[in-house]
Amino acid sequence: MASILSYVPIVNRLVSSTSRTRTIDIPSVEVHNVETAAEKRPRTLKHLLRANHANYSILYHNLEFHNHMPHILGSAYLLGADVQKLHKIYDVESQTLEPWTPSPAEIAQDDWRDFLGDPKYQRAYVDFFEDALALRHNYQWKAVVEEYIYGGKEPLLNCLIGGLGHPLIHLAYAYEVDSREVAMEALGMAATQYNFLHKYIDDASYSKPSPIKSSSPLELILKMASDERVEGLFKQSGPDNIEPLFQKHEDVVMEYWNAWTLDDPVKDFELSQEAAVAILVATVPPGTHSYNFFLCHVLTTSHAVRILLPFIPVEFRISLVKQWWLFTVAVYISELCPKIDPDYIKPGDVAGKQWNYVEDKALNGPYATDAHYVKAIRAMKEAARTWGDVHERYLAAAVRFADDFQGWTFS
Repeated sequence: MASILSYVPIVNRLVSSTSRTRTIDIPSVEVHNVETAAEKRPRTLKHLLRANHANYSILYHNLEFHNHMPHILGSAYLLGADVQKLHKIYDVESQTLEPWTPSPAEIAQDDWRDFLGDPKYQRAYVDFFEDALALRHNYQWKAVVEEYIYGGKEPLLNCLIGGLGHPLIHLAYAYEVDSREVAMEALGMAATQYNFLHKYIDDASYSKPSPIKSSSPLELILKMASDERVEGLFKQSGPDNIEPLFQKHEDVVMEYWNAWTLDDPVKDFELSQEAAVAILVATVPPGTHSYNFFLCHVLTTSHAVRILLPFIPVEFRISLVKQWWLFTVAVYISELCPKIDPDYIKPGDVAGKQWNYVEDKALNGPYATDAHYVKAIRAMKEAARTWGDVHERYLAAAVRFADDFQGWTFS
């Protein structure tokens, strides 16, 4: 039987609920040090992560897709997958991956920023960061991250939402399973997916008062969906809308981005996680099974932010959450602002099902090898653990998603 403490949100165990400082100070999730663990299950995860790192590139399919192997292996492991399931996941996920190919040139310390945003240099970037790991940082991967993710005038941290947020997600798994291989891949992703979005975080002039009254993320999302300026911007949904959105309608994006002021940062971050779940689950009318692949990334990046916040320097925490909000505004508008109906998530429909039921669906159900399905379930479970779930809203969302999911929609 679970202890009474397990039902207390971890935020309230270690952090005063009355704290209103201008940072986000929440407890860390448990770190699973698979590098040194002696048991077979963590050793298996370590070996599979290393095999993926050695054999498969971080970008593939014309350099457009991202290697999700650490995401699904890490999620399944943290949900309790045994050795056989981990091997099955590896075998299935690796079928679509591609081997490394040489980059046009090597990268050196004096020119490493010159190739940012060029996916053709994925191998060169990973080699560069691994050389730094071995030759200058004594195999301490967090020191490499500190230098290249957090360091400099325009740190890579400020563009982890490039590439649909996969650098952000990858880095979170590196911290959670304490894997230097995954960390070096995350650095490579951050470098190759770097794009124009960094300027909104790096340049303070973009942060200014908004004419839209500040409110919660979900309230702003609902306002966005009814904004006449947003209606009809694009004929078709998809991530290809993101860059034109900023090019032609930056003013609208900035109004909504700046409207969320995070006056009470911890509470506001909690509300943002509630919004992330609603964006995935409460946009799906009953009977349609239309779970949107790209909206899923709003939730999985929110989860990644939750994992990273306790580990990153204090001065970057608010801006990382604002970075997630910029990503959310852009993705939601690019997906044509699907209606959110809170009534689509009904705690009364849980019918006695608990998290062990949802976990079993993630590990043993028909979509147990779908990386985004498993990641989304893990994200909802961790949000419930972090903030508490007295009214079982997170559980209800997870049960509905686990039972109702029949594959992703892409439009």
